[in-house]
Amino acid sequence: MTEPLIRVQNLSYTYPAGTGRPALRDVSLTVNPGDYIAIVGANGSGKSTLARHLNALLVPDEGEVWVNGWNTRDRAHIRDIRRTVGMVFQVPDNQIVATIVEDDVAFGPENLGVPDEELPTRVAEALAAVGLEGQGQRASHLLSAGQKQRLAIAAALAMKPLCLVLDEATAMLDPAGKAALLDILRRLHDAGTTIIAVTHSMSEAAEADRIVVLSDGQIVAEGSPARVFGDAALLEQCGLEAPPVARLAHLLARHWPDFPIDILDPEALADAVCRFLAAPGAVPTTLADDASDGAGRPSSGIAAQGPWVVLDDVHYTYLQGTPLENRALRGVHMEVRAGETVAIIGPTGSGKSTLLQHLNGLLRPHSGRVRVLGCDLSDPRCDVRALRKRVGLVFQQPEAQLFERYAGDDVAFGPLMFGASIDEARERVRAAMNSVGLPFEAYKDRLTLALSGGERRRLALAGVLALDPQILALDEPTAGLDPKGREDLIALLRQWRRADRAIVFSSHNMDDVALLADRVYIVADGQIAHSGPTRQVFANPDWLAEFGLGLPPATALAHTLALRGCPVPTNVLSLEELAQAIVRLADERVRV
Repeated sequence: MTEPLIRVQNLSYTYPAGTGRPALRDVSLTVNPGDYIAIVGANGSGKSTLARHLNALLVPDEGEVWVNGWNTRDRAHIRDIRRTVGMVFQVPDNQIVATIVEDDVAFGPENLGVPDEELPTRVAEALAAVGLEGQGQRASHLLSAGQKQRLAIAAALAMKPLCLVLDEATAMLDPAGKAALLDILRRLHDAGTTIIAVTHSMSEAAEADRIVVLSDGQIVAEGSPARVFGDAALLEQCGLEAPPVARLAHLLARHWPDFPIDILDPEALADAVCRFLAAPGAVPTTLADDASDGAGRPSSGIAAQGPWVVLDDVHYTYLQGTPLENRALRGVHMEVRAGETVAIIGPTGSGKSTLLQHLNGLLRPHSGRVRVLGCDLSDPRCDVRALRKRVGLVFQQPEAQLFERYAGDDVAFGPLMFGASIDEARERVRAAMNSVGLPFEAYKDRLTLALSGGERRRLALAGVLALDPQILALDEPTAGLDPKGREDLIALLRQWRRADRAIVFSSHNMDDVALLADRVYIVADGQIAHSGPTRQVFANPDWLAEFGLGLPPATALAHTLALRGCPVPTNVLSLEELAQAIVRLADERVRV
């Protein structure tokens, strides 16, 4: 019998500077060579804490962790353990150590004693594997968040570990980057590498052979994807959801009670739908651009108002005039109106974050004009401080804007700086924290550094909402959130956006875009490549494919069904909309 590669026995751990509540409680797990395991659970459930025990970054308070026969308490074997288990962190900045990209990738192998003549090959192979070929001489700090994530993955791959642990490694990647990474993981797994992926993406979890479900620091379920995702009560209890294919199957089972609900493959779902419809191969239909899709449509009268945000021929270059200059924006034109939600999508490094940071004057154009709420940022008389109260910006990396020791103090900082009384600030903090799913009484005295990645993202948003801005500028707002947190945030943003407010957000999650946005701008190489109403943009898959972007899950499933001859609308935006279209089609056939 093969010895386990990793053995976790009755592991318990409490953070020294935390709340005193255990982050892990009596966790036991066996990882065999060649396993592909996904670890899922709500924010704060202990996933990252468990991952950090697997290569001895943390040592148990109680219990034991064995890696390839070495106990992680034995400091004499730390190098052996970390040579065996490579780690990719949730926040890539936490593991980038060199100023130049290729030096960062080489750092790990150098420390493991890899011969100098072998290093260039390892570095080149790792960079090519993550799509950073030709970027070796770039400054690490000038990479976008998604590119930094790729760099962190490349650095881990270059060490050629027996086991690769990834903590939300795809959270900042564009669809093409995610697909490429999943392909890399499959190939590594096929070659014998053990994969352990911490993820909030249920579609990614479905790629694994085994899923481990954590809740409140304990393993509450473990099994195959079909078994875990087939347990609706478990998913609801843990704040999780099934992958889109399984969710659509459950929606259809409400209409056809004997419809199979244990489906995870899109092709298998299409087969099942076609069997139930006995579709003869009619031509697919499309929905009108203004059809209801669950996303909030612009309020009536918006078109009659002048735009709140106007970017006119905006150019911006980082490190302008130096050998490292990087043209981030090139002739950008964009408008945002009151009551509107606008999405900015595009590949990693395309300029999305740079564009958002122009909306509150954090960056100013080198040429062109930016006008926001009547303030011309090219005019030195523009009161940028006042503008930043009206335009709230949440960064892609929430750690960049959290600086107080305690969560409640961090949210209170903005209102107090803008003149709110202590009592008023406290009520604003209470309302903002409650609205983002961080109950005030439970979280106000939590250490910000002890929060999970998803909790920090919510806290950063609460700090902006406490200022009651007119415009929200959100950079990857749902990255790192568990499914329940993502669902709650989308509901909050829909409620928050009224006729006198607007939202501009960037995202690599096309489902978020489909559910929230009224209009979409596709940014590529610092320019607006395409734009239009959400349904129109997603009705043009060639626009998306051109830049390595994908379709929302519902739209992609509709295309799969249409290719099988099921005449469903191919520009649906939600699973509910697609299920309704399939049921209507069935009803029409019954009437015929």
